[in-house]
Amino acid sequence: MGDLEIQPATADDVPAIVALLADDPLGAQRESPDDLTPYLTALERLRSDPHQHLVVAVREGRVVGTLQLTIIPGLSRRGATRSVIEGVRIHADERGGGLGSWLMEWAIDTSRREGCHLVQLTSDNTRTDAHRFYERLGFTASHVGFKMAL
Repeated sequence: MGDLEIQPATADDVPAIVALLADDPLGAQRESPDDLTPYLTALERLRSDPHQHLVVAVREGRVVGTLQLTIIPGLSRRGATRSVIEGVRIHADERGGGLGSWLMEWAIDTSRREGCHLVQLTSDNTRTDAHRFYERLGFTASHVGFKMAL
């Protein structure tokens, strides 16, 4: 992936990130690319927290992928630190070319460098292609996730 760079997201990247988040049936229902204000506010919160890594994959000046990596210190598992990977998105033109694997490897390697003992993620039940992708990377569907809208 020599012509790709992974770098921290900036305010200039937000329109492209939101477009990636909105580019599927689930994201189209919950994202609002026409009003970037809440996304820019969220970016500032993320940038002020050293445990948050919102990154973009850039090819030739164009955002082609993104993910958020959160580092969580904890008491369980003998005080283990874990990471959570969220919001993994690859531009439609780039899918199937290895970019997703490369971006996930970055997140896993960063988790190791941060002293994490466990990497976890959730994926909507309807995203069966994503489930196969994560399983190919070595993740196991070991838990049932629950959410509550507030």
